[in-house]
Amino acid sequence: MNHLHTLLATTDLSAPSRHASLRAAMLAQQTGARLELVHVIEKKAIEELQRWLGGAGETLQERIRSQARETLVQLAADIGDPLGVSVGHHLAEGPVLESILAHADNLDASLLIAGAHGTRFMHHWLLGATAERLLRKTLRPVLVVKQPPRDAYRSVLVPLDFSPWSEGAVRLAQAVAPQARIILMHAFEAPFEAKLRFAGVEEDVIHRYRTKARQDALTRLDKTAADASIATDNCRPVVIYGDAAFRILEQEEERGADLIVLGKHGTSITEELLLGSVTKHVLAQSRCDVLVARR
Repeated sequence: MNHLHTLLATTDLSAPSRHASLRAAMLAQQTGARLELVHVIEKKAIEELQRWLGGAGETLQERIRSQARETLVQLAADIGDPLGVSVGHHLAEGPVLESILAHADNLDASLLIAGAHGTRFMHHWLLGATAERLLRKTLRPVLVVKQPPRDAYRSVLVPLDFSPWSEGAVRLAQAVAPQARIILMHAFEAPFEAKLRFAGVEEDVIHRYRTKARQDALTRLDKTAADASIATDNCRPVVIYGDAAFRILEQEEERGADLIVLGKHGTSITEELLLGSVTKHVLAQSRCDVLVARR
């Protein structure tokens, strides 16, 4: 099982981002990980304020810094004290994304936590700019919090494609939600089925072909669970025929999942990590929290 040693939660000090901070505190309590909060004051905004207000801008700048610092300290106490969790806090100035990533590197954060939206969201489930940019730029796992947290995660949906990443995804799910039921899911469309049908192959032959593909997937899910040392009474394998993005959202609702674990592609922080079409669709349309890790 992956060990979570340091959690870094980003906050813009808005009410929606408070959900992410509270979820981070709950995870810290459950896993014993260290928790740090970071709030970044956008440097360009401060410089623009100075340009427009001149000398008066300096006084206002200091007031903004002071208020942000007080709010951040209060937030750390509000989320940490009731849970008995010590929460570190960092106030930074500069480009938001770069400042967050720098703090993540300095702390060697094993998980970043961000709200799905902040003060400027236009749609209830729209992914916020900071969360999306983090997902594309960091090699570290990112937990995108969409729901106000009430309890520890209870039902985690882990869609798998049987790539080398699959076992790591399961272990990460166990680390973030050690008490949850793990639903290992594979959505499949039998290879060459359309070509077989076009060639006039009988439906019962195609059905047998699809049945074999389903059984092969179940066998691989069982092996992945065994390799990740998941207790059989805490794991549910699900193999479904159809489009992966649609089926994931369907299973989220049907299984009552409160967390989905997905992957992204990339090997270096010098490149823009790729959010595949399935990951992007689920991030945009799911109602529950989403944990995204590099494949």
